[in-house]
Amino acid sequence: MPMPSDRGPHAGSLKRRVGPVRVEAAVHPAVALAAVAAGAGLLTWFAAGRSKRLGPAPLEGRRYAPRGSAVTASAAQRLNHASSMLAASVLFDSGLEHYRGQFFNRAMYTPIIVSSIALASSLHGAGDTDPGSSHVRHTVQALAGLTGLIGFGFHAYNVGKREGGYSLQNLFYSAPIGAPMALTLAGLLGIVAERVRDADPDEPRLGGKPAGRMLALATAGMLAGTTLEAGLLHFRGAFQNPAMFVPVTLPPLAAALLVRAAGKSEGASQVGAKWGMWAVSAMGISGVALHAYGVARMMGGFDNWRQNLIDGPPLPAPPSFSGVALGGLAALELLEHRPLRL
Repeated sequence: MPMPSDRGPHAGSLKRRVGPVRVEAAVHPAVALAAVAAGAGLLTWFAAGRSKRLGPAPLEGRRYAPRGSAVTASAAQRLNHASSMLAASVLFDSGLEHYRGQFFNRAMYTPIIVSSIALASSLHGAGDTDPGSSHVRHTVQALAGLTGLIGFGFHAYNVGKREGGYSLQNLFYSAPIGAPMALTLAGLLGIVAERVRDADPDEPRLGGKPAGRMLALATAGMLAGTTLEAGLLHFRGAFQNPAMFVPVTLPPLAAALLVRAAGKSEGASQVGAKWGMWAVSAMGISGVALHAYGVARMMGGFDNWRQNLIDGPPLPAPPSFSGVALGGLAALELLEHRPLRL
């Protein structure tokens, strides 16, 4: 057996290799990100200013501010509700999807923080019955809309750089190309809410055109775009459940009713279009339950929620339909020239 003295004159100069020491963070990165997003949302809420009431004081014990008595204030509040639902959908959906991607690109943190402040801004506006707009809310919603457009560009680049380019395979399994546009829709509805607050209640206009008609046509287009995204993902699932056909059939019919409503004379009854919007809104909420059923059917069900919530049908995605439908209801309020009390 060789002795240490037999290893040569430089044996003592050899250094033992030691593996790198890895220090785990005391707080999980996801928890830290959630704290940052919540903090940004709270700062936005307080920066937007104090909400003001319009009309009589609410009944004792009522938790929420009454809907504005002016049709513009009422429609603006409903638009803020629509924007908040879309922002919440983006917040949780992008959080799950980007967590699955291990935040490979630092830019993947951006939609979580921006959707948080957009959500806080929209919730603030939903409780504000004052007909005047807020510059802070307007700025935040513009930022959300721009962030969604940039995210769309990132996702489109991600799909195009893969082998095969813009093939169905890549559209199915790469970054969902249309998902960031939900944040843009949230921002657009929030911007319109602030513009509507400043409009003349007797003759509300957007861009020099009747506000109700412009918003109805825009919302119909939003429903069509959201349907395309849902159709792509449900086609990937081979429509294995008949209920998967509903998100690709009901919203286009409701969008057609909105277009028809925009062509009617102002002040005319819009009962059919209202029912269409309420049906789409209910579909979005019930879609969460159907997606939860899809998660439960996976191996391990909710007992294996850490994996199945990420790999299964996205629970936060269906409410985006509900958010757009609420925007359609706001358009119908403006078309009828009276607040919707349903």
